[in-house]
Amino acid sequence: MKIKVCGMKDKDNIDQLVRLNPDYIGFIFHPQSKRFVDKIDQDLLTLIPDRIKKVGVFVDEPLNSIVEKYLRNKINILQLHGNEIPEYCFELKKLKIPIIKTFKINQCFDFNKTEEYGPCCDYFLFDTAGAKAGGNGTKFNWELLNQYEGARPFFLSGGIGPKDLLSILRISHPKFFGIDVNSGFEIGPGKKDIGKLGIFINELRQSQINTNF
Repeated sequence: MKIKVCGMKDKDNIDQLVRLNPDYIGFIFHPQSKRFVDKIDQDLLTLIPDRIKKVGVFVDEPLNSIVEKYLRNKINILQLHGNEIPEYCFELKKLKIPIIKTFKINQCFDFNKTEEYGPCCDYFLFDTAGAKAGGNGTKFNWELLNQYEGARPFFLSGGIGPKDLLSILRISHPKFFGIDVNSGFEIGPGKKDIGKLGIFINELRQSQINTNF
């Protein structure tokens, strides 16, 4: 199971996070977010080794703008967190840009809507529908994941915190690829509690090792 830590912006905090060796670090380029970054400074880029993929999170960004920021910030993967249509994703895919497409889940969500995005996206991310584009800090009913029958692997997001380890380990969906954590481990917008995050990541990985063994 992959681990993505999103909403990072503080240099010292990122330096500490890198030592926990997450698989992905997310930077939010949405101006309305409390975790907004305008760019990833060069000194931050040097802190992050190649083994950790940098994810740029965008919400309905104009196509030319998103490509320019993808290149300038040396992003590895784009996360589209708005109402982007499949044609938009196809244009990015033509440029061989890896894509995570977010879907906002509530009790009425129709997972068949994901089908048209399958050919143009590499991963899906299932987040909780809420008033804000993201970072609402709440969970949806994870049993709804059983309705997803698509081929694309997915990240699970939405209010994941330190107490959710056992519930995560109980999810047996064959396309469950990773988790996306953010506000559930914060001591302030864009700054994570490295102690709690470290314990959580270690326990998650140790549980997987024991299970596989």
